[in-house]
Amino acid sequence: MHVHARESFNADEIAKLCYERFRQLPRRGKPEPGREWTLLAAVVQLTGRAHSDSVEKQVVSLGTGTKCIGQTAMSPKGDILNDSHAEVIARRGCLRYLVQELHRAVSGGDSSVFCPADQRGKWRLRPEVSFLFFTSHTPCGDAAIIPMINSQARPSSDDSHRGTDGVDLKRGAEEPSEGKPTKLPRLEEPEAEQSLLSDSPKSEDPSQSRSAKKPGGGPDVHRTGAKCVSGAPADPRRPGAGYHSTGALRVKPGRGEPTRSLSCSDKLARWGVLGFQGALLSHYLQEALYFSAVVVGECPYSQEAMQRALVTRCCHVSDLPAGFSVCPPELLRSSLEFPFSQAQTERRHQAGQGRISPCGAAISWCNVTERPLDVTANGHKHGVTKKTLGTAAARSLLCKLELFHSFLSLVAATDPGALPDSLRRTELTTYWDFKQASQFYQQAWQRLHSQAFPLWPRADRDLLRFH
Repeated sequence: MHVHARESFNADEIAKLCYERFRQLPRRGKPEPGREWTLLAAVVQLTGRAHSDSVEKQVVSLGTGTKCIGQTAMSPKGDILNDSHAEVIARRGCLRYLVQELHRAVSGGDSSVFCPADQRGKWRLRPEVSFLFFTSHTPCGDAAIIPMINSQARPSSDDSHRGTDGVDLKRGAEEPSEGKPTKLPRLEEPEAEQSLLSDSPKSEDPSQSRSAKKPGGGPDVHRTGAKCVSGAPADPRRPGAGYHSTGALRVKPGRGEPTRSLSCSDKLARWGVLGFQGALLSHYLQEALYFSAVVVGECPYSQEAMQRALVTRCCHVSDLPAGFSVCPPELLRSSLEFPFSQAQTERRHQAGQGRISPCGAAISWCNVTERPLDVTANGHKHGVTKKTLGTAAARSLLCKLELFHSFLSLVAATDPGALPDSLRRTELTTYWDFKQASQFYQQAWQRLHSQAFPLWPRADRDLLRFH
């Protein structure tokens, strides 16, 4: 029996569970109430109980964060966390959890997630287990281009459409406090680039654009700060609803310096075809892992934009290798708002608190026995000193290098006779080698690339040759 999304939970229940898990975390890395805001995302595991209709729900990974590093700060050693948006943090923390469960499986222990598959060395999800994804806010990028009249959100205190330097809807449009005219807080460019390099947030000038109506009073769309990828037609920037082109791949914006990070809308769409397990874990899995649902917290939201961004763009992809399929999630909406959302922060802000800004830290918590909590800033461990920069002590447990090392320890723990065929080649040494050797995953990626996302930027091999 596969757990079916709709019967076993409602969206508010999931939001509440995630907010409660966040509340229980220690103070470190959390926003300063009334002055800082952040975004939250989580992966929730649903486990059906035998002989019963009830389903056990547990948060297995949770992330907060709103920032990205600029491309010149990326490291060829894989030791810097490039993208610290909540959705990316939550998914990477989930990889740590899955590696732990595979460790249990290959060591003959009992994994609550995996059971043996029929191919040598391969595992699959237990039939009673499924995963869903929660995010407190509409994902940045294409899903955030929402007609204002349809966004089912209250009037926005920050129209979050700043033209060339746009603040993402995800980091922007929310309601004013009790209908009083609010002085707009100055918003930091969310995907920090240069601002990540300094302690003082760079801020938007709120006078740039205020109204939610286009000249002439017609409908408008919420704007996203994420820019179309290179090679795609640029946004037309016409007044009102013609400002953006929809359906485009977008990179998270950099103030000054561009980033290489694709928007969360794009990443979620990709996970709906390739699964969220990534290339490395695909070595061990007979079938890709897909989210059965995506639940969004209370915020400006459009079902149509979510459907377009996460589902429609990839629904025609065909000829995928064994173990992969187009698996669009059910899209659900909660009426519960994250207590540290921008809107809540604006409502709680008091005179003399200083200006409102996104929280600089990103928190990861996942359900693993060793070091479940990882708090980062600027792509490094939070509070790192100059002296420890570049050492293991400065690394986030979610950076490519750390995730790769935990994968290698899984390979080392696997009995050589029980290794998946794709890992039996001796010439695998670098991160790049292991990713490329995940043959079915790479084939699926080729299909997705050619049929849906031809402009998705190619990975820079020189940034992936570490070991």
